[in-house]
Amino acid sequence: MQIGFLLTKARLYVLGALAGVFALPHAVSAESRHVVVVVWDGMRPDFVNEQDTPTLCKLAKEGVLFRNHHAVYLSATNVNGVALATGVYPSHSGLIANREFRPKIDNRKPVDVDDPHVVGKGDELSGGKYIATPTIAALVREGGGRTAIAAAKTVGLLLDRHVDPGRTKNCVTLFGGAAIPQNALAPITATLGQFPPVRVQQDAWTTKALTEFFWRDGVPAFSLLWLGEPDLTQHETAPGAEAALRVIKSSDDNLAAVLTALDGSRVGGTRDTTDVFVVSDHGFSTIEREIELPKILAHAGFDVVTEVKGEPQAGRIMVVGGGGSVLFYTDHHDPAATRRLVEFLQRSDFAGVIFTREKLEGTFTLDRGKIDSPDAPDVVLAFRWNDSKNQFGVRGMIDADWQRAAGNGTHATLSRFDMHNILIAAGPDFRRGQTDDLPSGNIDLAPTILKILGIAAPHPMDGRVLSEAMVKSASSPAGRIRPMADRTDSSRGETDREPLKPQTETIEATKSFSSGTWRQALHISRVGSTTYLDDGNGKFEASEK
Repeated sequence: MQIGFLLTKARLYVLGALAGVFALPHAVSAESRHVVVVVWDGMRPDFVNEQDTPTLCKLAKEGVLFRNHHAVYLSATNVNGVALATGVYPSHSGLIANREFRPKIDNRKPVDVDDPHVVGKGDELSGGKYIATPTIAALVREGGGRTAIAAAKTVGLLLDRHVDPGRTKNCVTLFGGAAIPQNALAPITATLGQFPPVRVQQDAWTTKALTEFFWRDGVPAFSLLWLGEPDLTQHETAPGAEAALRVIKSSDDNLAAVLTALDGSRVGGTRDTTDVFVVSDHGFSTIEREIELPKILAHAGFDVVTEVKGEPQAGRIMVVGGGGSVLFYTDHHDPAATRRLVEFLQRSDFAGVIFTREKLEGTFTLDRGKIDSPDAPDVVLAFRWNDSKNQFGVRGMIDADWQRAAGNGTHATLSRFDMHNILIAAGPDFRRGQTDDLPSGNIDLAPTILKILGIAAPHPMDGRVLSEAMVKSASSPAGRIRPMADRTDSSRGETDREPLKPQTETIEATKSFSSGTWRQALHISRVGSTTYLDDGNGKFEASEK
């Protein structure tokens, strides 16, 4: 995702529609509870260590380290940003990929779902329901609390796009150097200068904007800082590269700045009343092969386009690349074209898992991947992956689309290296010095945060409250958490705790051809009604002649 610090006309249109008077408070906030979320974009769990992430390691010792944490599929930034902010699967938020074909917004070409013009048009068409469910920030404001979103990337707009200074003062959304309301930028740029072009400096600039300006007179009830690293550098190099390790250290330095600010007297020493979550949106892999699907499909006789020219045609397929996954939209949902496409992919040497709108032999339907949104494509392909090592000795190799070269890093597959990410939580509501092996996921942050802040969600969430990691759960010795669930004893009118028992499942799909058999599998974990996708893969096995 390319970020510029100069606003486009589309951005000005959206921001102008939402802008208002921004006035910082002149007294320390009276809010007694605070939650701060710090996102390290693209951070893998295996890169958390004392040398590169000393601050994060120290925080983990002060709180809870979640060792079985999950992204949602597609394991991409905007998808998981929305999952973090809403607590629901992509199927319920309506956003399933970083790039989608939304004909009502643009009937000619795919759109970047975080582009301000796209967001504005989507909200206009849906009555403010571009993201179908409210975000944490919106719910906190409705409950009377202040919010501050500071993101070095434009994903920040998706986390809180409905800031209305006319109704809720002293709340702000900062995204990629732009802001809602617009005049929130003036005091920042007067001191820090314009949003810098160098990516690692963008993270530092955004961190200072949060701690030195939006927290200047008190920490809001809910704050979120989104750092663009190590994602951006890993895309240009690969996981484990020297440059990637350097920017991981820079993210740790920015986390240290946040914690120092919370400890400082300038914000009233709010560390003791603040729960801090450090999470990544997804993991990361290295590209083993770049697969130029439009060219491959065209050579095989398919009518494929990456941009529509002319009227819809039977059998035509729009191909939208997404790194480790690809979306396919057939004109008029043509069943014959869809089936032919799927059978071609099943006999390829790069397909991992195939999802389809309608059930076809050897595929999973979109609902299995939690991506069955109203605007979903006819077919979604997750590329194949393996656990071999890259040029820096880091495991996790994938095939990927044609937008990045082999040897570079990317994500968005169902690889376990993409689907597993970091989560550490520390503060007054969390146990100290413990690890949690129970499955957890990005969809669990919203219900947990709302629980901490005492805010009831107006709708059911797909995620769960991470109660086993919290101090209100039954006590357990320091070390590994024994997951517990609420159980009410009606005879005593009290609530006891009983162990939560995670469940695992493997689902498979096969299709036989005269030349061999296609097999794909998806590994799933569950805690209660909450589902986590662990990984998935597939392979075509040729028949012996």
